[in-house]
Amino acid sequence: MTQSAIYALAAALAIALSTMFPALGQGKAAKAALESIARQPSAAKDIRSTLLLSLALMEALTIYGLLIAFMLMGKID
Repeated sequence: MTQSAIYALAAALAIALSTMFPALGQGKAAKAALESIARQPSAAKDIRSTLLLSLALMEALTIYGLLIAFMLMGKID
């Protein structure tokens, strides 16, 4: 395997893992938020703001993975 192929595989793995696991976490967080809003509609505003903050932090992990993939792809000649 050449050096370029290893960098390409590492970049693919970085972007795949950094999108898969935060997506699963976002789904679980949204499910829990919707269930708690259904149980207590009066707290919907607080739950929604907390959900949006947590989703933004999870999305940051995906952006970090994309950044690492770009950095690895930049090493390919």
